[in-house]
Amino acid sequence: MLGDARVKVPAGVLSERRGSYPFIDFRLLNNTTHSGEIGTKKKVKRLLSFQRYFHASRLLRGIVPQASLHLLDEDYLGQARHMLSKVGMWNFDIFLFDRLTNGNSLVTLLCHLFNVHGLIHHFQLDMVKLHRFLVMVQEDYHSQNPYHNAVHAADVTQAMHCYLKEPKLASFLTPLDIMLGLLAAAAHDVDHPGVNQPFLIKTKHHLASLYQNTSVLENHHWRSTVGMLRESRVLSHLPKEMTQDIEQQLGSLILSTDINRQNEFLSRLKDHLNNKDLCLEDTEHRHFMLQIALKCADICNPCRVWELSKQWSERVCEEFYRQGELERKLGLDISPLCNQQKDTVPSIQVGFITYIAEPLFVEWGHFTGDTPLSVNMLNHLRKNKSKWRALLHKQRSKSNDRLGQGTEDKDDKKLTEDGAAQ
Repeated sequence: MLGDARVKVPAGVLSERRGSYPFIDFRLLNNTTHSGEIGTKKKVKRLLSFQRYFHASRLLRGIVPQASLHLLDEDYLGQARHMLSKVGMWNFDIFLFDRLTNGNSLVTLLCHLFNVHGLIHHFQLDMVKLHRFLVMVQEDYHSQNPYHNAVHAADVTQAMHCYLKEPKLASFLTPLDIMLGLLAAAAHDVDHPGVNQPFLIKTKHHLASLYQNTSVLENHHWRSTVGMLRESRVLSHLPKEMTQDIEQQLGSLILSTDINRQNEFLSRLKDHLNNKDLCLEDTEHRHFMLQIALKCADICNPCRVWELSKQWSERVCEEFYRQGELERKLGLDISPLCNQQKDTVPSIQVGFITYIAEPLFVEWGHFTGDTPLSVNMLNHLRKNKSKWRALLHKQRSKSNDRLGQGTEDKDDKKLTEDGAAQ
C-alpha cells in the first residue's frame, strides 16, 4: 500500500520506501477551480496520490537514469575537474558545478570527496554499489523544488567538507566521523516535498501521523536514507552492529537539522564553550560537534559571497511563496513567510540572519577560533545582512512614498470637493 511508508526489517531502524512522499506538483497552481478542474480538496488529494505513484514508479528502484549517462563535452569535464581541485575553497560555485556536471553535482561531488578522504579504501566500498546509492539519493531530491533540491544537498555537502577540515575539529575526526558527516549532508533533505511541517500537519499527511507531528520531514529524510543504504547494499559487507550504528548516527545528525530545535543546540553549544568542557576525544562530544557542523552547513547561504547567497535567498523564498499559493488554493491559512504580498525577500532574510544564522555562526567562530574560514564567513554574513537591510529600507521607502502619494491624492480630491461645495 502506498499509504504505508514503512518497510519491515528484521531489526534496527524502520526505513521507508523511496518515493513514499506525495510528489506535490505545483503545476496544479496554474489550474483554475472552474468547469470540472481542481475545485475541491478531495480532487487535489487524488492528484497528489497519483503523483506519488508516478514518482515512485519512474525511479526504477535505483537504476541510473539515462540523463545521468549523458557524456559531457570534454571542455565541460575539464572545467568540472578543475573546480573539484578547489572544492575546499569557500567561494566554490555549486550552481556552475551543477551545470558543468549536467545536473549531477551531488553524485560527482560525493564520489570525489569519498576518494579524497580515503573512505573508499578504508571501508572497502564497492564503487558500483556506492555510485548506485548516490544516484538513488540524487534522484530522490525533487528538481522541481526551487530550494530543497539536489543542488542544495551538494552545496551543504561542500560546506560540510570545508568544516571537517577546520583544525580544531579535523585532528580528532575518525574515518567513520567523516563518512557520517558527508552522508548526512548529502541526504539531509532527501525527498523533500517543497512544503514545511506545518503544511503536512494541517493537511493531515500520513507522514505527520506516522511521526506524531514531531520532526516529520527530518524523520522522513533519515528513514528514506536508511532504506536506500539497504537497497543499494553499499554497507552490506560491514558487520551488522556497525551498519546499525551508522544508521542510528545518521538519524541523530539528520534530526539535528530540525529548525525547531535550533535553541536547544545553540544553548548546549554555548554551555560547552562557556564551561570549556568540550573534549573531542570523547565520542559523544565529537558527534555533537558534527551535529553543529551539519546545522551550520545547512543554513550557510548567508555566509556565501553575495552573488551566491542572493540566489539561494531568492530560491528559498520562491519555495515559501509556492506553498503559500497552494495553501490559498486549498482554502487554508497561509503560513508565516509564505505570503508573497506581505513577506518580501529582504524582510525574510534580515529576520533569518538576525535570529537564526548569525547567533549560530558566532558560536561556531568561538569554537573554531579566528580561522580564515570562520572570519570569511562572518564577514560575508554581515555584509549580506547590510545589503538586505538596505534593500528592505528601499522597499519601505517606496511603499511609504506610494502611501504618501495616495494620501495627497485624497487630500487634493477633498479640497476640490470642498471648493465645489462652496
